[in-house]
Amino acid sequence: MNDILTPRPVRDSQSEMAEIVLPNDANPLAALLGGRLMHWIDLAGAMAAHRHSRNYVVTASVDHIDFLVPVRVGDLVILRSSVNRVFNTSMEVGVKVYVENYVADTAQHVASAYLTFVAIDKEGNRLKIAPVVPETEEQRRRYDDAGRRREIRRSELERRRKGR
Repeated sequence: MNDILTPRPVRDSQSEMAEIVLPNDANPLAALLGGRLMHWIDLAGAMAAHRHSRNYVVTASVDHIDFLVPVRVGDLVILRSSVNRVFNTSMEVGVKVYVENYVADTAQHVASAYLTFVAIDKEGNRLKIAPVVPETEEQRRRYDDAGRRREIRRSELERRRKGR
């Protein structure tokens, strides 16, 4: 078997990214722009997808995002990502976002998102991706949940195609 297709544990894809919210990241009320957070979520997800697939990846879809608490200028945003499940040439990556107020020593859950990435070569052709191996109970739950979410995404896509 090609080494690039050897199954790899979830821990190999786990990534963490940190950003300090600056004034240019915020709206006039000094709250983080939702679009900036979505951009960071996409980057954090791509980091995990690159690490797992060892190839170029492109974002195919993003499930909905709920913004749970405001993030203010000066706050530290932590984004944690990992591959939940692989489906031949695509994979679901989960990203969980926290805000840390390092002055008050507090942390809150800001948002979570599931993104689908597709591995491609330099010409844009899809590439097979190595299976992911969940090792913990939480990783196994996320693996199973990703399969259910994939079915929902596929049925929704089919519904939209029929509506054209």
